[in-house]
Amino acid sequence: MPDLQPDLIRLDGDRAPVRRVVELLRAAGGRPYMVGGCVRDALLGAKVVDVDIEVYGLGTREIESALRKEFGIITVGAAFGVTKLKDFPVDVSVPRRENRTGAKHTDFDVQADPTMTPKDAAERRDFTLNAVMWDPFTGEIVDPWGGVADLQAGVLRHVSEKFSEDPLRVLRAMQFAARFEFTVAPETVALCASLSQNDLPPERLLEEWTKLILRGRKPSVGLGFLKACGWTKFYPELHAMIGIQQDPEWHPEGDVWVHTLQAMDIFATERVGERDEDLIVGLAVLLHDIGKATTTKKEKDERWHAYGHEEVSHGLTPDFLARITREAKIIEAVLPLVRWHAQPWELYKAKAGDAAVRRLANKVVRIDRLIRVDSADRKARVNDLNPETYKCRTEASPQGIWLAERAAALHLADSAPKKIVLGRHLIALGHKPAGWFSRILEEAFEAQLDGVFSDEASGLVWLKERMSREAV
Repeated sequence: MPDLQPDLIRLDGDRAPVRRVVELLRAAGGRPYMVGGCVRDALLGAKVVDVDIEVYGLGTREIESALRKEFGIITVGAAFGVTKLKDFPVDVSVPRRENRTGAKHTDFDVQADPTMTPKDAAERRDFTLNAVMWDPFTGEIVDPWGGVADLQAGVLRHVSEKFSEDPLRVLRAMQFAARFEFTVAPETVALCASLSQNDLPPERLLEEWTKLILRGRKPSVGLGFLKACGWTKFYPELHAMIGIQQDPEWHPEGDVWVHTLQAMDIFATERVGERDEDLIVGLAVLLHDIGKATTTKKEKDERWHAYGHEEVSHGLTPDFLARITREAKIIEAVLPLVRWHAQPWELYKAKAGDAAVRRLANKVVRIDRLIRVDSADRKARVNDLNPETYKCRTEASPQGIWLAERAAALHLADSAPKKIVLGRHLIALGHKPAGWFSRILEEAFEAQLDGVFSDEASGLVWLKERMSREAV
């Protein structure tokens, strides 16, 4: 593990004004420490994106007075004791006490208290690896809860029983385990098993699921923890996949749960780095086979089949997504990917023509997203689950390659077909807007999808011929 040095406290590769901030705070009589994720990431040798500084011996007003000499600041709230620097991702805070006042996640009394000791202040943090502090002047590491040892051992361990005051920390354990490929200490798993997410709003849940999907190196590790602590019960669509058999010829990796975990790991290696794109595809990969729980049966051929699972998965997906998000555009984009995730293989197998590709593009809108789901689905068929040797399949999906080529040739890789014949064309032919317009325009779009015409000129020829056959 690398030594923690001032030049490791960087923001996207550029020196942040951290040194000057702590100099101003020291001059004002405070004792500033780097805390939380920036210390953890620096100790791990990872890039530091955000810097948190906790100051002892100064109140919020004194901190603001010191920083205003050279920086623009934003006060988050006097009670919380947090001051943000304008133009820099640096937060400066006063140690604070948190006391639960009720059962809800919002029922807390929070008071800044600059007289607290570092150990007492660190006790409110979630995991020991986030409770390590560093004095940038002396180089001293303050580690009252053994976080450095846990970092070295690759273990997530809760700091104290105060962990249970915010059940969201269970999902934080999930995404941290996935991001760092850490194991969760048995006593932390047991404590998590005693907690419930029932009072947590979707916005907070989505934040942790998003980190799992966008930042997890091995999402399977985080999802495995979710199963171990029993929290899959809060996501019955996921829980139902556990133990559901699959045909070993097609799925040598094991049950549907194992397949899904492998697919998520493969997805993580193929992320494109855009929040919405990766979140939409990641959620579709997570949910693409949830319908197998009720459709899987051993048929007359003595093999396991899950006929119709795509449609059932599609029907179950809204319930899952409603628990973790209210982002309509995310939900709307995930649903068709789940419903039609088997289509790349089906069209490839059938040697389908351009009309089928156009119709698929019209259903899913983004064929490029569907191809990414297919890639994770196809590669997730590895029967060697030994953590020392397990590696995802790397060969590209032949149906994905074929579909990408066809979609590119039709200019439909990242959009649905745009309707060529429109109502204005009927009006231009001398017809007044009427209810029958929709029927004719739908026929026109079907003809377009079939390849009868491909541009406005040929579309107008079709429309004139069509209208000549019907007196309106």
